[in-house]
Amino acid sequence: MAIASKIRGSLLGGALGDALGYAVEFDRLPAIRERFGSAGLQDFSQLGGPVDFSDDTQMTLYSADGLNEALAWAREGVRADELACVWLAYLRWLKTQGVTVPESAPQPVPRWLDAQPVMQHQRHPGKACLSGLAGGAMGSVARPVNPDSKGCGTIMRAAPFGLIPQLAPEAVARLSTDAAALTHGHPSALHSSAQFSLLIHGLLLGAPLDEAVSALAGRLQDDPGTPPELRERVLKAIDLARAAERLSPEALTAELGEGWVAEEAFAVALYAVLATAGAADPEQHLREALALAATHDGDSDSTASIAGNIVGALHGDGALPPSWLASVNGIEVVDRIASELAALVGE
Repeated sequence: MAIASKIRGSLLGGALGDALGYAVEFDRLPAIRERFGSAGLQDFSQLGGPVDFSDDTQMTLYSADGLNEALAWAREGVRADELACVWLAYLRWLKTQGVTVPESAPQPVPRWLDAQPVMQHQRHPGKACLSGLAGGAMGSVARPVNPDSKGCGTIMRAAPFGLIPQLAPEAVARLSTDAAALTHGHPSALHSSAQFSLLIHGLLLGAPLDEAVSALAGRLQDDPGTPPELRERVLKAIDLARAAERLSPEALTAELGEGWVAEEAFAVALYAVLATAGAADPEQHLREALALAATHDGDSDSTASIAGNIVGALHGDGALPPSWLASVNGIEVVDRIASELAALVGE
């Protein structure tokens, strides 16, 4: 399968999951079931019209746009610092959220993405993402901003770091970790982002799902630097997904958490992908995984967005239901950024 298809599949799949989950992010299960029935939210047709994606997709697009800028410079023979381009992209996102970039920080040059109306909306951006950027200092692993924060605002924007096929796995992990440290400092946030990006990278390069997940489990077990809570949650998700019966939404969050922090969001999303992997075809896999990842008491848009990134990287854009794509406002902006990334990596 062409890598371009997987890049589009991952970014568009993430946007679909985000939009589906965002519709119920702040609802508890009783309210979700009262509105959509006992099975919860299963399809965009239940929402009665086009819906929006959240800050998760906005920041994912800025991750990708920062990489696109660095890759475009490289094509011109100019060496650009990828992390600096990503930081500048996040500062551009900060402006779209109505926050003034501090005078102590660089003043980034506007790009096409900034002018798109769908990027101007404030859709419950994470507090750590805002404060980590608003201080004007470039956070790093050595000098983290928000050192105690492990919110899922890192991992939900990290898929693009796994979507550059030319990068070695070590470079993927380093770039994803460094980008997470721009806003969050807790080891679980940093390691969750790196492991998620590495999973995406493996799928991008053609690894079957079980092989990519086995590699993920091996890294978590073998690396002594892995935070214990990340190792525990993700390995538990893998084990639970092997059971014949899917977890109920109540059991899902009781076992793996509600997804407000990075390792929980990763675990819930990964469980949803693995528990639905026996679906009849790729499109059905995406539908089932996103519905499972979105229908619970927790951070539904982030968990479903991460699940969409994974399924899209696995199956490519052929897994994207056309009716779902037509149901999300601004999906053409996601498609353009994804297609630009695919073109810049030569695919």
